[in-house]
Amino acid sequence: MFTIEQIKEAHAKVQSGADFPKYIQHLIILGVKGYDTFVNDGHVEYYGVNNYTVTSDEKYAEIKIEDKVNKERFIEFLVAHQDGQTDYITFCNQSGQCGIAKWRVDIIEMTCTYYDKLEDEILIEKIPG
Repeated sequence: MFTIEQIKEAHAKVQSGADFPKYIQHLIILGVKGYDTFVNDGHVEYYGVNNYTVTSDEKYAEIKIEDKVNKERFIEFLVAHQDGQTDYITFCNQSGQCGIAKWRVDIIEMTCTYYDKLEDEILIEKIPG
């Protein structure tokens, strides 16, 4: 099974959203089926086969998640991030401002789903292979 240390090594190679597809390929090799990233503190819950999970520590000071979702503005921030225009912490702050509480990457389905505080799906996108 995979470890947080192995995942950290793969993640260390990610400089921007443009590096994301390579990161996903590395996680597949490790046996990760998916993960949830929590915007409020950056901790991540990774899951694999047979209900195997590992959780990372929080990564940064707490970010406030707005109650009201601004989907249109979030999409603008997401596109800019995926184009390499913003770093990770900037994108996390922007996500919180737009009411995004977490995102779930499903490596089997190759989707990334963004959720609000109530766990409602706000946006689902296909991950480029």
